[in-house]
Amino acid sequence: MFPSARNFIFFLLSSFLLTSCASLPGLITLTPTEAPQLPTETRFLPTPEAVTLTLPPTESAPAPSATPRPAASPTLQAETSPAAVLSSYTIDALMDYDAKTLQVTQEIIYTHNAEAVSALVLAIRPNELPNVFTLNAVSVDGTPLTTYELDGPKLTISLPAPLENGQSLALGLEYRLALPEMQQGDPNLVRPQIFGVSQRQVNLTDWYPMLVPYIPGQGWLLHDPWFYGENLVYPLANFDVTLRFSDPANAPTVIAASGDGQPVETGMRYQLARGRTFALAMGKTLQVESAQSGQTLVSSYFYPGDELAAHAALEATTKAVETYTALFGAYPHPTLAVVQGDFNDGMEFDGLYYLSDAFYGLYDGTERNYLTLVAAHETCHQWWFGRVANDQAAEPWLDESLATFCERIFYEKNYPEALDWWWSYRVDFYAPKGFIDGDVRSYGGFTPYTDATYRVGARFLEELRKTIGDEAFFAFLKDYSETLNGKIASAPDFFRLLRAHTAADLSGLLAKYFKTPPAP
Repeated sequence: MFPSARNFIFFLLSSFLLTSCASLPGLITLTPTEAPQLPTETRFLPTPEAVTLTLPPTESAPAPSATPRPAASPTLQAETSPAAVLSSYTIDALMDYDAKTLQVTQEIIYTHNAEAVSALVLAIRPNELPNVFTLNAVSVDGTPLTTYELDGPKLTISLPAPLENGQSLALGLEYRLALPEMQQGDPNLVRPQIFGVSQRQVNLTDWYPMLVPYIPGQGWLLHDPWFYGENLVYPLANFDVTLRFSDPANAPTVIAASGDGQPVETGMRYQLARGRTFALAMGKTLQVESAQSGQTLVSSYFYPGDELAAHAALEATTKAVETYTALFGAYPHPTLAVVQGDFNDGMEFDGLYYLSDAFYGLYDGTERNYLTLVAAHETCHQWWFGRVANDQAAEPWLDESLATFCERIFYEKNYPEALDWWWSYRVDFYAPKGFIDGDVRSYGGFTPYTDATYRVGARFLEELRKTIGDEAFFAFLKDYSETLNGKIASAPDFFRLLRAHTAADLSGLLAKYFKTPPAP
């Protein structure tokens, strides 16, 4: 891309600050005079009856004081309780690299840990786009099934017999992917598309059918997609992924992956233990530079001409891993990949994250730039998304506020002379406003969403730190990370653990930042 084009993209990025704002395909094109025409419900699906939570209308941005929102359930963490057995995903994908198609065989071993269910519900993000996903076969414990319904990104599979508490099954799926061209646009109008192909990159993100969390007493948790922010909630699982090529001689030689990889015949086999997601990125001109950070091999994947920026991304990521490990506990995987993305966004996946191509082109050789601060942000999502998950649609502040504040901690620990710059450049310049506890739809647009959950959220955590003091603040964050490691956290979890570390009066602080303040 020419420098002038990159500068134009940077103008857009600096206006909207695209940091982990979208996780994949639901491309929705709007004109400035149109309101988003999307479903307005979040569905918990059968057990046997669905419970429906109605989210606010979206014709215009609602007033912060007037919009009710669904409360996230504290029971979200039950599905990854110590007694729960993790699901395992075994995926074998045969790729025609020239045609950009994949034939996939997938097995999910699932153990149910709640009341009996008569159906399973899976999220299939590729089916949000036309002519991308084709489901060819479904089986349970080796027996073919035809009792399923595929409705957009939701697959509902009726079981031949109820699945009781403690019982396991093997769900088999065969499907075809025809990878779409990634489309970009104004994030206030369309979701940045990460899944798919560009002239030099192939991204497999949220590309496989995924079992959504089951909430005891309520059902399967699957939010409808939205045109900004995230909507999926990821249970912890183990992954064994084999990527093979129909023409190995024509395949890319450099592949970034969420897990550690080993060569197999005609491809690579990857494994990721206790992960939320499994992503892959590849391209024939992709290059890689690696460095060790403690027990973690950090790899920076980039394109020719951006070596300096790629090295800076690698350096920032290794420093961030060291900083966050010391404060929050160990990074949970042996590898971490940083990928130069051919789209207008930064985005986290477990064991892998993307930085926008524009950040590379405008890297200025210092630490005072978006490439460095977004690298710190996305690396921190390996703790606040990967290690401790949350409902990103109902309570986006739980990961985005923390990841944004982690940028502040990164600069404090590594570049303290740039800390005032960070506050001015990252937060104060935008004069952000809004309560931080809205659900993703309630903000009515990408800019008010990021203003509240990212920037105002960082201010809340700064004031919380000053109110209770450094010792209590960092002891709380370490406790939050350790206690909820592997679980799906909620706001009640956050404040329950916070109260174990401070008796300070927080009522005024919470009223300032929360539309519905938690009990002080």
